[in-house]
Amino acid sequence: MDLIQIAESDYMVKTKYPAFKAGDTITVDYKIIEGNKERIQQFRGVVIQRRGTGLKETFTIRKMSGSYGVERIFHLQSPFIESVTLNNMGNVRRARIYYIRDLTGKKARIKEKKL
Repeated sequence: MDLIQIAESDYMVKTKYPAFKAGDTITVDYKIIEGNKERIQQFRGVVIQRRGTGLKETFTIRKMSGSYGVERIFHLQSPFIESVTLNNMGNVRRARIYYIRDLTGKKARIKEKKL
């Protein structure tokens, strides 16, 4: 093994998240600390991409807030992520669906994967 992978394996947190990919709709319960108070905020949206491996693995979620698109990048190994819930599995052909940024209305819908 590479020395970097050995060092990263010591810092990896064993988390149980559902298997999700681009196109899936997920809800992330994220811990927010404001002053001396902390609360859990839910961020629900469509996964645009997953990138990286090991400690550096991240995923980007996009949601619509009113008429504005909001994107947020989460680190998969972050201690602030309480849970990840898979709400809907999408049927997309690409691993990174950046094209959804330009679509509006019914065109921005993602087909649901039938199991």
